[in-house]
Amino acid sequence: MSTSSEPVSHTGSDAGSDAPASPGQAEAGPLVVVTGMTGAGRSTAAKELEDLGYYVVDNLPPSLLVDVVRLVDDSRGVAQPVAVVVDVRSGSFFDSLQQHLAEGAHGRRSTLLFLEAGDEVLVRRQEAARRPHPLQGSGRLLDGLQREREVLAALRGDADLLIDTTSLNVHQLTKRIRESFGDPESTRLRIRVVSFGFKYGIPVDADYVADMRFLPNPHWIPELRASTGRDAEVSDYVLSQPGAAEFLDGYLPVLTGVAEGYVREGKRFMRIAIGCTGGKHRSVAMTEEVARRLVEQGLQATTTHRDLGRE
Repeated sequence: MSTSSEPVSHTGSDAGSDAPASPGQAEAGPLVVVTGMTGAGRSTAAKELEDLGYYVVDNLPPSLLVDVVRLVDDSRGVAQPVAVVVDVRSGSFFDSLQQHLAEGAHGRRSTLLFLEAGDEVLVRRQEAARRPHPLQGSGRLLDGLQREREVLAALRGDADLLIDTTSLNVHQLTKRIRESFGDPESTRLRIRVVSFGFKYGIPVDADYVADMRFLPNPHWIPELRASTGRDAEVSDYVLSQPGAAEFLDGYLPVLTGVAEGYVREGKRFMRIAIGCTGGKHRSVAMTEEVARRLVEQGLQATTTHRDLGRE
């Protein structure tokens, strides 16, 4: 088990303490539990959290979670943010991890971060690292990945934030971690609205998915084909089509209502995916408009266009 060795300062994150601090008492720093598939980027996430000022403990047996938090509280103070990396080698100990997180036994507001990726990408990364999968035994690498998915299924379902790293490089994943945990002041819900093309697959980490293929496709209009949904002429065309305004007027109240519920339940991340055929015109225009309207409602929303430029 390795830990960060240099003194680190408190930079904060999306998560706060479970209870308000008493007058004159420092507010408890957040706890981030990093887990997920082997090869999905746990080490990259841990390194970025360490750079953000977290005290990072790698390969922690979940049964020691409460002890580690107590040691950090005693040695560095309760304000010190903590991140622990838990992997499949912990095996049956995952039950104790879920219990500790559910009960808040560590005394901090926690975020369970789960890193995911497709089998093909995970195999390629593992082969590049020239390391066998910890669960493959005498079988194939894919056998180990399947066993790992089965072991981690319950944790994946409990995750507060799931990041699919299939199409992310190291720098993009680092940026996602920084955006999610690097703001020391904000405890607001972070909403990311993502456009995508159905022909490239639905984002596996989406909380809500909307389909824009009910709108006419600008691809079939010669003067609009080369443009994207970020261009005014395409956006105006998409938003003026029959059904577009009705969709927005009906969908936005749903999203804002869900966002309010997320905040009440202590969730800090919401991911909305909006798709069309290729992820170039309709989904991009609608993603920008949905995010704009969410911001008008006082919510924190950013956009990502996953498949823009792939055609």
